[in-house]
Amino acid sequence: MLILCRTGIIAIMTVSLAEYRDAMARLGAAVNVVTSLGPEGRIGFTASAVCSVTDDPPTLLVCMNRDSVLNEAFKASGIFCVNVLAASQQALSPLFAGFDGGTMEQRFAAAGWQEAVTGAPILVGAVASFDCRIAQVVEVGTHSVLFGEVLAITEGTTCEALMYFRRTYHPIGA
Repeated sequence: MLILCRTGIIAIMTVSLAEYRDAMARLGAAVNVVTSLGPEGRIGFTASAVCSVTDDPPTLLVCMNRDSVLNEAFKASGIFCVNVLAASQQALSPLFAGFDGGTMEQRFAAAGWQEAVTGAPILVGAVASFDCRIAQVVEVGTHSVLFGEVLAITEGTTCEALMYFRRTYHPIGA
């Protein structure tokens, strides 16, 4: 990558994949389970790459690996719900990340669910849930960036959220 500095000197900079990942591990993020409806029913995955885009109209984004077996189903559904995990829901994160190899049915059986306005699953006890309609999808490198217009919000009563920082979980709040 070429960088033009104020002094007019051009520097060539490269960042390795390992350097980038190690530095990003120092960027704390909320842990979320993102859900939708696929051809066979409820689907979901764990995501920390979620952030607000704008409040007018209320819009957030979710980054999803393009190689995920759920990628096309999420995009085809046109909807998703971002469920912000409470600290007490930590066990759902590796489960929905697929680390145990369980089926979608087994993943959803591990918690209570309600139906959002869009029909997407809302996690009972989540810190907050954002029910979204997909407004735009942008493909960037290895990921699909799903922009969701927020149609409804459910706020939980818990005071502790779950954060991921330096490759481990941390409760925050209270």
